[in-house]
Amino acid sequence: MTKILPFKAVRPAPAYAGLVASRSYEDYGEEELRAQLEFNPYSFLHIINPGYKFQHEIGGEKRFGMVKNRYLEFKEENTLIQDEQPCYYIYNIKTREASCCGIIAATSVEDYEKDVIRRHEDTIAHREELFKEYLKVVGFNTEPVLLTYPDNTVINDLLQERMKTRPEYEFATNNKETHSLWLIDDPANIERIKAEFAAMEKLYIADGHHRSASSWLLAKESRENNPDHTGKESYNYFMSYLISESNLRIFEFSRLIKDLNGHSKEEFLILLDEWFRIENRGLEVYKPSKKHHFNMYLDGEFYSLYLRKTNYEFTDALSELDSYILYEKILKPVLGINDLRYDKRIAYIHGRNDLIELKTRVDTGEFRIGFGMMPAGIEEIKQIADENLTMPPKSTYIEPKLRSGLTIYEF
Repeated sequence: MTKILPFKAVRPAPAYAGLVASRSYEDYGEEELRAQLEFNPYSFLHIINPGYKFQHEIGGEKRFGMVKNRYLEFKEENTLIQDEQPCYYIYNIKTREASCCGIIAATSVEDYEKDVIRRHEDTIAHREELFKEYLKVVGFNTEPVLLTYPDNTVINDLLQERMKTRPEYEFATNNKETHSLWLIDDPANIERIKAEFAAMEKLYIADGHHRSASSWLLAKESRENNPDHTGKESYNYFMSYLISESNLRIFEFSRLIKDLNGHSKEEFLILLDEWFRIENRGLEVYKPSKKHHFNMYLDGEFYSLYLRKTNYEFTDALSELDSYILYEKILKPVLGINDLRYDKRIAYIHGRNDLIELKTRVDTGEFRIGFGMMPAGIEEIKQIADENLTMPPKSTYIEPKLRSGLTIYEF
C-alpha cells in the first residue's frame, strides 16, 4: 500500500512560468549559466545561485540562508504564489522523440523507510547529510524524486481526460521541449487517484536516490525534535513525480578510460579473451543490440565483445546486469578501476549522446579506450531493487529530466 497526497504547491504565477523554470543547476555550462542570470531576472537559477546578486561566490550554510532569502523575495514579488487548496499536478513533457506524463504529489517518508518505495542505487552519506541540512535551512524542495509504477488504466484515463482541458501552464524551451501543467483539485478525482495508488504494493525510485534519502533524514530529525509529532506534518512527505513504467526512458552510460593500466594492446586483448568472444569490426560503428554484448573502441577501431556465458556464473539479478559484468570482468581486474565514482581515469557519456562522441574523445587522445552496452530494462531495475541489491554507479541515465521551480514543496 502506497500513500501519496495532494499538497499546496508554491509555483510561478502563470505569466512567469516559462521564465522561472530552469534545468538542473549542474546541467548548465559556465557561459550559458551566466547568460541566464544576466538576462532573465525571473529564472529560478537566481534562487539557487544567490551570490550572483552580489557578484560573489558563496558556499556552505551562508549560501543556504541566502537561497531562502532569494526564495522569499520571489514570493514577496508574487513571482511565486501558493495554491490555496491541496492539488495533484499533471506534468507533461513533450520532446522531439517522445512525450511523457505523470503526477506531481507528496509521497510518504514512512513508505521510503519501510521499503514500500524501493531503491536500486547506493547513496553517499556526506551528500545525504549536506542536502538534509540544505533542506532544513531553506524549508522547501523544488526537484521532485522520479518514481515509477506499473501502467494503470484508471490513472491514465483520468490524466488523459484532464489533459483535454486548457493547461495552467504551457511553454516551450530552447531545446525544443514543451512543458505543460494541469491542476487536479476536484475532490472526487483526488480520491480516485489516492485510492489507485493505495492499492499498489510498491513504487520504485527511477531517479533521485539522494533527494529521497535526505528527505528521510530530515523527517527523522524533525520527528525526534518535535514532542508534538503527529505524522501529518509536511516533513513526513517529499515531493515526487510519479510516472507509469511505459513513460520511463532508460539509457545506458558509456565508459571512457584514460589508459590500459600498463598493458600493451595485445596483452589487453588476450586478458579479455578469457571472458569475451572478441571480433574486430574495424571502422564499422558497432552498437550492441543484445544483453551481455558490449562495444569497445580502441586505436581507431571498433570491437564487439560477447560474454562467454559458459564461463560466467549468473547468481542473482545484479550478476545479470551488463554494467556490473563490465566492471567485474574488465574495469576492475584488468584496467584497475576500483572506484567508479571518484577514479579520475574514468569518465562517462550518457546514451543520449551517440558513439561518435565516444570515438572523438578517444581519437583526440583524451582517452585511450571506450566501452558501450545496452541500457538496462525496467524489469532489471525492479528485480535488483526487490533483491535489495544496488547497481554500480552510472548504470542508467533516466528520463524525463524535470524543470526546477515549476512546483515547490514547503516543509
